[in-house]
Amino acid sequence: MANLGFIGLGTMGGQIVDVLLCKGHSVTGYNRTRSKAQWLIDKGMRWANSPRDVAAAADVTFAMVTNSDALTAIMEGAEGVLGGLGRGKSFVDMSTVSPTVSRAFARRVREKGADMLDAPVSGSVVTLQQGKLSVIAAGGRESFERVKPILEDIGSKVTYIGDNGLALVLKIALNLNLAVQMMAFSEGVLLAEKSGISRDTVVEVFTHSAVASPMLQYRGPFVLQQPEKAWFDVNMMQKDMLLAMQLSRELNVPLPTGSVSNEFLTAARAMGMARLDFACVFDVLAQLSGKSSQ
Repeated sequence: MANLGFIGLGTMGGQIVDVLLCKGHSVTGYNRTRSKAQWLIDKGMRWANSPRDVAAAADVTFAMVTNSDALTAIMEGAEGVLGGLGRGKSFVDMSTVSPTVSRAFARRVREKGADMLDAPVSGSVVTLQQGKLSVIAAGGRESFERVKPILEDIGSKVTYIGDNGLALVLKIALNLNLAVQMMAFSEGVLLAEKSGISRDTVVEVFTHSAVASPMLQYRGPFVLQQPEKAWFDVNMMQKDMLLAMQLSRELNVPLPTGSVSNEFLTAARAMGMARLDFACVFDVLAQLSGKSSQ
């Protein structure tokens, strides 16, 4: 049993804490809104009043927050994570943020005598609950080996990538691919549907065909009906797409299909779909084609 901390108890973060508690770990948690964490407190998670208190109480502190600004907010200041870190402690950030921002914090964490890994996940709440979540990690190899058993309690596949920031680069590249796949899927579904084939039939065939990636198998049906609560909404996907665009400029890698997919996310936001699952790019394309999205 490890002495863990976790900051950011949203949809995915909260579910990860639930898994860690079920595995027998001790977890101290913090979230901006305590009420959203009450179900975890009821399950045995200890509550801390600040990110600093979490880091001070835990040997290994995890975080999963929305973006680079949110990471900065929990790290800095009198109540920030940096104030609670010390020699021998580890900080594992599972957020998808700017690699540049993450590397800068890794240096500051090392100045405290602690160490930091970036360890974003690939998958959803469903894959986590099925035990099929993937974790990609970067940072010091020794630090990785120390926390690897805990990461393996979170995801069935744990891969070490290399130096700080590289796991984030890979996660951004993965999410770029998800957006492009969803656009191509939407184009194919609409082309077949407007030719006279029912949408249900097209989705059934596509999700059991050679193009059916695991993502399309569970997200493809969203073009028939959006989930009650978005698994990964437009705002979150576009945040990652903009990170990909920034990297593409720095590395001189053209992203033609990624750029077009990003424009459809912008259109979705303009049409009031920002909080829907990003599969709603289908609805944008459907309206452009003169077809009802329902």
